[in-house]
Amino acid sequence: MRGHSLPFYTMDDFNFDGKKVLLRVDINSPIDPKTGKILDDTRIRSHAQTVKELIGLGASVAILAHQGRPGDNDFTTLRDHSELLSKHLGMDVNYIEDIFGPYARSQISSMKPGDILLLENTRFYSEENLEKVPEVQAKTFLVKILSPLFSLYVNDAFATAHRSHPSLVGFPMVMPSAGGRLLQTEVEILSSLFEPSSKPCIFVLGGGKVSDSVQLMETLLSKGLADKILLTGLVSHLFLIARGSNVGKATTKIMEGKGLFSLLPRAESLIKKYGETIMTPIDVAFLKEGRRVEAALDGIPDNSPIYDIGESTVSKYSELLKNAKTVIMRGPAGYIEDPRFTRGSEGLLKALVSSRAVSLLGGGHLRAISERLNIADKIGYFSTGGGAFIMFLSGEKLPALEVLIASKQKFNSER
Repeated sequence: MRGHSLPFYTMDDFNFDGKKVLLRVDINSPIDPKTGKILDDTRIRSHAQTVKELIGLGASVAILAHQGRPGDNDFTTLRDHSELLSKHLGMDVNYIEDIFGPYARSQISSMKPGDILLLENTRFYSEENLEKVPEVQAKTFLVKILSPLFSLYVNDAFATAHRSHPSLVGFPMVMPSAGGRLLQTEVEILSSLFEPSSKPCIFVLGGGKVSDSVQLMETLLSKGLADKILLTGLVSHLFLIARGSNVGKATTKIMEGKGLFSLLPRAESLIKKYGETIMTPIDVAFLKEGRRVEAALDGIPDNSPIYDIGESTVSKYSELLKNAKTVIMRGPAGYIEDPRFTRGSEGLLKALVSSRAVSLLGGGHLRAISERLNIADKIGYFSTGGGAFIMFLSGEKLPALEVLIASKQKFNSER
């Protein structure tokens, strides 16, 4: 599925010269709770191409974005984001401590081609935190006040495409709209996974979002999209138990505390139907007297949780990756906050880049590890999406994409 066949407009479909563009991005970043500083600017870097291209096409750009949720430790202003965006663009970004008040409107009205504004955190505005249908969001104050100030709206925020907030679904209802370069690329690459040429396709699922992984597995396996699923992390512990393996009392207690046993019937059902397709670890790593120790499944102690996959599992999975045409890897294999347990993730990433497979990585942790290993440039694509990534591959409709499709039909004569 390439740009010309996408069901929504892309940036190729509009003339931006001399136009004021309202651009929605997702630069929501991890924040150090002690210092308040941004820990990882991956998403900020990811949107730089779209902004640069719009400026190069003669536009002036005002950016809408969010950071965190009300009440959370990472709920803060976008001041630091503007500085980092300016750094990665090599252009001045004017941070506006306002969203749609008189000051913001004045700055927008005075924009000239080449100007870039970053408006304040959209979630400082209460209506932005409510999920409603696009027809209702189009009537919010945010949309009613800002839309008359712009000629075009561009949504580049694939990572929040599963949300139905005013800044994501309201504007396409009232003005010509397009998907930005990052959003377009994500949709094209993820769509290509449904094509026969992507086979054999292997998914490597890890990390801590077990419910998401189970949901994704149900879709992938029922639709025949995955030829193999290699499990690591917490989700692998769930499926080991579903297979009748003992993961030790310490790991069991952690899983109970996270409420993961409610997912066990679904895991057991998947093992029963697709057992040969689902691969689980054959050895694991844990702490013993302050050292990393590896053991087969029958050697897992009760007093230490599982923190990583072992070398035998890495070798087994690596052999399978050699024969893949497409590999999607999501989430780290172990407790990577402790450097003693990054070995599993590192081994799988090294195997991935040594294969001939087209690779797609989801999640910031894997990107950080690949950059530390100096192999990031050998990865085919890093997805910025979390929930949107899961929903798209699960075949669910994403509100922000659906409204872009509707907008194309509504404004098809206004290009």
